Amino acid sequence: MIKVNQLSKRIPGGPQVLKNISFTAEAGEFIAVKGLSGSGKSMLLRCLAMQEKWDSGEYIVDGVNVFKQGFAGKLKVRKEIAYLEEKPNLFPNKSGLKNVSIGSVTQTPAWRRWTGMLRSDDYMGAMDMIEKLGLLDKAHQPVNKMSGGERQRIAIARALVHGAKVIAADEPVSGLDPHTADQVLGDLKRLCKEQGVTVIAVLHQGDWAERFADRILGLSSGELVLDVRGRRLTERERMLFR
Repeated sequence: MIKVNQLSKRIPGGPQVLKNISFTAEAGEFIAVKGLSGSGKSMLLRCLAMQEKWDSGEYIVDGVNVFKQGFAGKLKVRKEIAYLEEKPNLFPNKSGLKNVSIGSVTQTPAWRRWTGMLRSDDYMGAMDMIEKLGLLDKAHQPVNKMSGGERQRIAIARALVHGAKVIAADEPVSGLDPHTADQVLGDLKRLCKEQGVTVIAVLHQGDWAERFADRILGLSSGELVLDVRGRRLTERERMLFR
């Protein structure tokens, strides 16, 4: 479980982008984050994944107060909470299998990323996850030959193979056609149900948040203004994000 209490973040020399944000996220929960441009959606995800320093607040992950654990606590969070950007940061000339096996900069040592060395258990674990995400036929294809949706799924597989329990995805279906977007979000939903993965995803466009998420958080000017579970938004609630 993740518990965020009074998270605040100000851009150095700039505005305050998050103001006293508090919420909890359970294992296996799919949470969508909505808000207008500049509302703090991406910054929230980056703070959760420890890509950004918090100005204030309490952060408890699986019962452990992260900031009281010092550097070790932050490293653990960076490994277990994977931040997925809108356009995944993959090795374009390496295969999907290599990308999944090597891991991201926050999850694996530099020498593993540089050499690309694979152990047999690395290979099997990566292939299993690639198969679960429906890309077994793409495993040996360079990612620069893959579609946007396939690259997103490779990034998801990479995060999970290297120990991620939470996926913080920033607009994971932006720029994808509706069918491919449904596939990616369907995969994320299935991972929540079958493996207990927690997904926190910025899904501002369209009705994807209402169709796939168990819960919707709404941000406005850096404040949490909406926390809705298990139902569609009312018209008044939708107006908050137009």
